[in-house]
Amino acid sequence: MKSPRCKSCTRVSTASTSPGAQHLEGSYIPRERLRHVDPSRSPFLYLDKGASELVRDPHCDLAVVRWSLREYGIVLAGLDPKQLIDPISPAELRREALEGIAEYAAWAPLPTKAGGMSRWKQTYLVVTFCRLLHTLECGRVVSKRTAAEWALEALAGEWNPLILAAIEDRPDPWIRVHQPPDSTLVARTLAFVEYAVAQSKSC
Repeated sequence: MKSPRCKSCTRVSTASTSPGAQHLEGSYIPRERLRHVDPSRSPFLYLDKGASELVRDPHCDLAVVRWSLREYGIVLAGLDPKQLIDPISPAELRREALEGIAEYAAWAPLPTKAGGMSRWKQTYLVVTFCRLLHTLECGRVVSKRTAAEWALEALAGEWNPLILAAIEDRPDPWIRVHQPPDSTLVARTLAFVEYAVAQSKSC
């Protein structure tokens, strides 16, 4: 889950002309700090998707990141992730999802650098809130698409057109970053955020 948390100013150059490098995203986490979430949330060196520099950020110091790596990580070399990461309980994932809903709800109405809400952010908010609500309900983590498909059945039917539009609009994210969304979708997305917040309070 991409976090709206602010970044610090420590930077390390990682410029690359490779097209594939534009889609890399992740943190460089010391092995001793990978085992469990650090309550102090000390930042790691982090590369955002499309960025050309590393910054210090607590972006990946999350239970959801460790759960996904532990349960679905693919080993290219070295130890199995289960030997590096302690088990993560459904309660821990649910607690983090509640925190995430509050953070994303605060971030949702904020304008992007280009002003207003981008087409990418509009779609991202819809599928991310589907994912957070799924974690609250099920105590596990699934892909954004799987969570959106779950939401079509689990949430109020009035949101189905918005969710279906988000599923269909997910390809080519970097094109959508610089495009404005349909204004009616913005209003519905912000309403969906309020709905998700209300749903989370009943969990």
